[in-house]
Amino acid sequence: MPISGTPSRAELVDHLVKTRIAGDVATPRENNLSHYRKLANGDRNFWLGLELGDRWTDEQDVLAVMAERCGVNDDPEYRYGQDTIDPELTVDALDRMAARLRKAADGEQRVLFATGHPGGLLDVHRATAAALRGAGCEIVVIPDGLQTDEGYVMQFADVAVLEHGATLWHTHSGEPMRAILKGLEGAGQPLPDLVVADHGWAGCAGQLGIDSVGYADCNDPALFLAESEGTVQVTVPLDDHVTSPRFYDPLTAYLLSAATL
Repeated sequence: MPISGTPSRAELVDHLVKTRIAGDVATPRENNLSHYRKLANGDRNFWLGLELGDRWTDEQDVLAVMAERCGVNDDPEYRYGQDTIDPELTVDALDRMAARLRKAADGEQRVLFATGHPGGLLDVHRATAAALRGAGCEIVVIPDGLQTDEGYVMQFADVAVLEHGATLWHTHSGEPMRAILKGLEGAGQPLPDLVVADHGWAGCAGQLGIDSVGYADCNDPALFLAESEGTVQVTVPLDDHVTSPRFYDPLTAYLLSAATL
């Protein structure tokens, strides 16, 4: 069962490993390498709303960044079996995210939350939004009637999601975020000062020049590349869909405590 209360760093690292949010994660090495290769070969489904141009056409360069920022095995000859996320890197990134959340709170900034992985991360975002609202931030309310080719862009519990067939949808696309930002401009509303998200929602926001922080799995390299280039401010490495969403509660508690929210 998840630990209760706010964990220390050491307690959180232990929890991340036990629940496989980090450490030996469920994503196999061959899946990671396949995604790195597809990104390098220009498959835009793996660019997560970013414009990577021809800067990441060597999959070994992608692997090097993922080893540095996520903690996967750095050996290019290791092609099958277990892969890893370094829990220390996860907590380091949570500390960096906490600093940006604290800045948002101090400035009472407008913050937009969104997720392409509602089955795992919706409540992480919801709790963070509630904490920032309590600290004086304005949580952005998205316009009604937004949609993309995949479905409708909706908002539940302060978090923007993609809805399709009365179901919250898993998506890597940046188009839902693009629809929100265009919708806000069309309604004469200011854009967010900060986006807290994942997948293409975070990538698209960063690409369009908005401060963006988010979460990413070890088989989704684009946000880590964007962080290395400065397009996304923080990318937290984690398995973004473990067996229970409650396993993320100690991570959220640590993040909000570190941000003094």
